[in-house]
Amino acid sequence: MNFDFNDEQKLFADSVRRFALAHLEKDALKRAHDPRFPFDVAKLMSAQGLMGITIPEADGGQGGTLMDAVIAIEQVAAVCPRSADVVQFGNFGPIRAFAEYGTVYQKKKWLTDCLAGNAVMSLGMSEPDAGSAVTDLKTTAKPDGSNYIVNGSKVFSTFSPDAVVFLVYARFGPGVGGIGSVLVERGTGGFTIGPPQEFMSGEQWCELHFDNCRIPAENVLLGPGGFKKQMASFNVERLGNTARSLAFGRYCFNQAREHAGVRQQFGRPLCEFQGLQWKFADMAIKLESAQLLLYRAAANADQGLPSAYETAVAKAACNQAGFEVAHEAVQIMGAAGYSKSSLVEYCMRRCRGWMIAGGSVEMLKNRIAEHVFDRRFDQRPSRRQTDAAE
Repeated sequence: MNFDFNDEQKLFADSVRRFALAHLEKDALKRAHDPRFPFDVAKLMSAQGLMGITIPEADGGQGGTLMDAVIAIEQVAAVCPRSADVVQFGNFGPIRAFAEYGTVYQKKKWLTDCLAGNAVMSLGMSEPDAGSAVTDLKTTAKPDGSNYIVNGSKVFSTFSPDAVVFLVYARFGPGVGGIGSVLVERGTGGFTIGPPQEFMSGEQWCELHFDNCRIPAENVLLGPGGFKKQMASFNVERLGNTARSLAFGRYCFNQAREHAGVRQQFGRPLCEFQGLQWKFADMAIKLESAQLLLYRAAANADQGLPSAYETAVAKAACNQAGFEVAHEAVQIMGAAGYSKSSLVEYCMRRCRGWMIAGGSVEMLKNRIAEHVFDRRFDQRPSRRQTDAAE
């Protein structure tokens, strides 16, 4: 079994790293503390062929593999962590489901601009009462002649302050089979975008409200019965989250290692203290093991859609490894790591969010347990329990 990249992948990784050093390193800190989508970076990446790596050439992409996109995230994040978000959007985010299931009309209208770095798309999935239990969503899309009327609300939508189009999960009918998705343009009548709010990471999001919002029927991405297709594509998006978690943890590891090699206390470098040596050993073990799980999921996914089990294992491992390593890096660097003049504290905050976003670690463990026992564990109370409570 070969655990190394092939020659083509090595050349690609080297080219992305050189691009990042030349164009992204200088303003990495400034960029991290700007909550708005970095369109300037997206345009540079588009010219470099880093947008749409995983999207077919017929749709304006590069026709590459998921592993290629993972490599791009790793190399960009090693130089400018914030810019890895652009790689995520251009390859793993809602744009992937859009490219997979969108019509010719839809792709022509929005995909070209997104891949060129001129526009960004936001995903409207979570609702005030439907987070991990996404099938409990209440936003509806009801037919009305040649249109659909959308009603409901969404929260925690990444890139929503800047998005020109929103991929919105909606209910066309009852049950899981009634869930699909629609595309809603910014400025559509009945669609209100609330003021920007901030996550702990500094990222901004807006509440999305749909009040008899009328959209044309050609804006339906996936109608009734589309939920399983959407979630299969969502496993791809999780790989982008997973790759960033690990890459940010490795960035912090490298910063802390450099710091420990030159910072002196009590007359010797920090790296000579056994307590810190053991920290670095533990950090290395976490990063290396999680990386193998990520590569397995990405490599196998290139044979088709990602395995839900392998993706869940990889995301849980990388989410935890990324955050724990970033957390330890802050501790090792002390005030220097805790200061906003360093990107280490920024990476720690971002990694913490990915333990929630895209499927919380706890929900992932539920999915893993189902695979272990080869049975489904319904998290909802049984009818008997509900009747007893009443």
